[in-house]
Amino acid sequence: MSWRDHGSITEFLLMGLSDNPLIEALLFVLFLGIYLLTMTGNLMLLLVIRADSHLHTPMYFFLSNLSFLDLCFSSVTVPKLLKDLLSEKKSISIEGCLAQVFFVFFSSGTEACLLSVMVHDRYAAICHPLLYGQVMRTELCARLVLVSWGVASLNATIIVLLAVNLDLCEAQTIHHYPRGLPALFPLSCSDISVTVDILLCSSLLHGLGTFIPIFFSYARIVSTMLSISSTMGRSKAFSTCSSHLTAVTVFFGSGFLCYLMPPSGSSLGLLLSLQYSAVTPMPNPLLYSLKNKEVKAVVERIWRKYPL
Repeated sequence: MSWRDHGSITEFLLMGLSDNPLIEALLFVLFLGIYLLTMTGNLMLLLVIRADSHLHTPMYFFLSNLSFLDLCFSSVTVPKLLKDLLSEKKSISIEGCLAQVFFVFFSSGTEACLLSVMVHDRYAAICHPLLYGQVMRTELCARLVLVSWGVASLNATIIVLLAVNLDLCEAQTIHHYPRGLPALFPLSCSDISVTVDILLCSSLLHGLGTFIPIFFSYARIVSTMLSISSTMGRSKAFSTCSSHLTAVTVFFGSGFLCYLMPPSGSSLGLLLSLQYSAVTPMPNPLLYSLKNKEVKAVVERIWRKYPL
C-alpha cells in the first residue's frame, strides 16, 4: 500500500543533528548565519542588477535568475532545519515532505540547467566576440531560461510521483531529510530497486545532460584562450569565466557527491546533505561580485548616490 492510502501515517519524525542541546544551539547559530548571508547576498545582487541599466545584459539576466533560484533553494530546507534545531519534537507532515521533495529537485535542477545555459553565454563572449550580440539575443535568453524551468519541473514531478507510490511501513524516522526522496527509501517495506533505478537514471540524465555541455564548452573556451597571443588577453578571457567555473565546480561537485551516495544514514552523508542544501547557495553572490569589475562599479555608484 502506498503512503497516500496509508491512513495511519500522517507525519515523519526527523533525526536531530545532535542529542546535545548546546551543540544544537551552536548549529542553529551557524546555519542561521549561513542562511542570512545567502539571503542578503542574493537579494543585494538581484537589486544591483535591477537598479543599473549597464547590467541589463544576457550574462546578468542569467545571473539574476540564478540568484533567485539560490534564494528558493536555500529556503526549501534551511528554515525547517532551523525550526527543528529549536524544537524537542522534530517532524514533517506528509504534504510538507512531498512539497520539500518537489522543490529540492525543482530548484536544484533548474540551477543545474541555468549553469549549463550560462556557459553558452561565456562561450559566445570568448569564442565569438564579434557575433555576441547576434548569438545572445534577448528572445533566445528568455527561451533558454523557460526551458530550464520546464525541464527541472518535469524532472521534479517524476520524482514526486515516485515518492507518492512508495510502499511505507509503520516506521516513520527520516535520517537525511535535506536529500529529498533518498531519505524515504529506508522506510519502504517493499522492493525499491525499480524506484532507485528510475531515480538514478533521472538524476544522471539531468546531471550529465547539463554537465556535459559545460565540459565541452569549456574545452572550446580553453582552446580559444590558449590561441590568444597576449598574456593580458588570456588573463581577461579567464577572468570572464572564472566565477562561472567556480560556481559550476562547487554546485556539481557537491551535488554528485550528495546524490550518488547511498542513503545509509552515515555522518558523511548527513554532512554532504547539509553542505549541498545550506552552503552551496551562499557563495555565488560573492563569486560574481568580488571578481566582477562591473558589479563593483555599480555598487560604488549606488553607494555614492545613496550613502548610509
